[in-house]
Amino acid sequence: MSISEERYMGFLISDAARLQRTLFSRRVCDLGFTRMQWLVLRRLGERPGASQSELAKMLEVEKAGAGRLIDKLEEKGWLERRLHASDRRINRIYLTNLGRKNLDRIGPIAEAMVEEELSGLSRKQREELTYLLLNVKQRLQDMSIENDLIESVSFESEYV
Repeated sequence: MSISEERYMGFLISDAARLQRTLFSRRVCDLGFTRMQWLVLRRLGERPGASQSELAKMLEVEKAGAGRLIDKLEEKGWLERRLHASDRRINRIYLTNLGRKNLDRIGPIAEAMVEEELSGLSRKQREELTYLLLNVKQRLQDMSIENDLIESVSFESEYV
């Protein structure tokens, strides 16, 4: 059975995420923020003291791109780098008071947008959607790990 393009799960998820990113960017632009800046603040709010490499992984960007974001937000006074206690090559990144205030300003906008986009669903449907998407996400993460292991074994076996 052929699945039409508009009902194909990958397209639906991708289109919904793209629309959500675009609308959110429009809503925070007037406040002088970008979506990516908010995402950095959000991730550091959840995980204070992350390294640049860890932050890049959380944001799904290259380390250099994460470094440029960190530089800009540090210039604005929204975050700060601190040397790692035992490894001077690593900087830990923390929100400043101004960074926390900005995160607090944008958080309600993000929450209101999620509330608005899910307004057509009952509480039970929202819970079920969340549960189902978490299951799909976990399976994709497991597949990614399995694939990395398969690629690692294949690569090693070629050179053994």
